[in-house]
Amino acid sequence: MHEVVALMAGNVWKIVVQVGDVVEEGQDVVILESMKMEIPITTEAGGVVKAIRVQEGDFVNEGDVLLEIE
Repeated sequence: MHEVVALMAGNVWKIVVQVGDVVEEGQDVVILESMKMEIPITTEAGGVVKAIRVQEGDFVNEGDVLLEIE
């Protein structure tokens, strides 16, 4: 299992995948908003989205788990 984590603190602006989606390495899965900039978060491994740990509008800190890929 691979965890996708926030690279910086910010608000979850958009979640672009759903549980059960197949993702590829390097694919955008979440977009954070920080300091009025949109920061795409990509996955480092391919697989199937097992769980999404955040909701749009949530505030996350650097290192927080956003979703799990199996």
